[in-house]
Amino acid sequence: MTHSALTPNRTAVITGGASGIGFATAERLVALGLNVCIADQDEEKLSSAADTLARQSARGADAILVAPVDVARLESVQALRDAVLDRFGEVAVLMNNAGTRGGGTPWEHYEGWQRALSVNLWGVINGLQVFTQGMIDQGTPCAIINTGSKQGITNPPGDAAYNVSKAGIKSLTESLAHQLRLIDGCRVTAHLLIPGFTYTGLTKRFAQEKPPGAWMPEQVADHLLAAMDRGDFYVLCPDNDVTPEIDHRRIEWAAGDMTENRPALSRWHPDYEGVFADFMSKKED
Repeated sequence: MTHSALTPNRTAVITGGASGIGFATAERLVALGLNVCIADQDEEKLSSAADTLARQSARGADAILVAPVDVARLESVQALRDAVLDRFGEVAVLMNNAGTRGGGTPWEHYEGWQRALSVNLWGVINGLQVFTQGMIDQGTPCAIINTGSKQGITNPPGDAAYNVSKAGIKSLTESLAHQLRLIDGCRVTAHLLIPGFTYTGLTKRFAQEKPPGAWMPEQVADHLLAAMDRGDFYVLCPDNDVTPEIDHRRIEWAAGDMTENRPALSRWHPDYEGVFADFMSKKED
């Protein structure tokens, strides 16, 4: 069984699709018989990825489209839509996956803030603005997947710009799912992909070899498709170090900062180190 949008000869559009989780998902969709458009800024990686996907597709290069795209620019995303519709005539799956690190603390590295928000958050906003209404109007089963992050939920200290961008994606995708649900006869579903520690191009900047705790992008793609099959909205991925139970407890603790009136980010506050450890040692109800 698969999500009803994931059927042969339908079309998927994946931003950030030349590598990492985006490319791994493209491989899975090609194997299911879909047409796939991968959009990215790195034209060399796009070309290599397209060759690989064409070899894997039963219809070869006829099923693959590549598009150099800057998701931070609305007109670039509009050109992507036009190219996909001209080639394939419809869009069944939109995966807003392009992302970058920020490198911005609350009052430093302004350029990092601009980059993180323009790519991570505005890239998703632009994708939704350009594609969503057309997917609704098709009247066919469709799916929109936005790639978030656990950092947008638990907000660990270090890269505030990245955390803010991913928190925005969470809020935006929740609103998307709710609004789609209110449209009579709408056949478009929304899904928030929340990867765990994954060995992607962003990770490779800091680790030449895959850390033992990391998942591979292919594992995330498999987890995503299984969750879509179940109809899940929140696609919360574990990894080799963090179990679903650990994720749940960390998320509950983060929410508890507000309900318990603890200091912000108390998980990393020295006065709460023992309390947090005790909380994590207890099993979920």
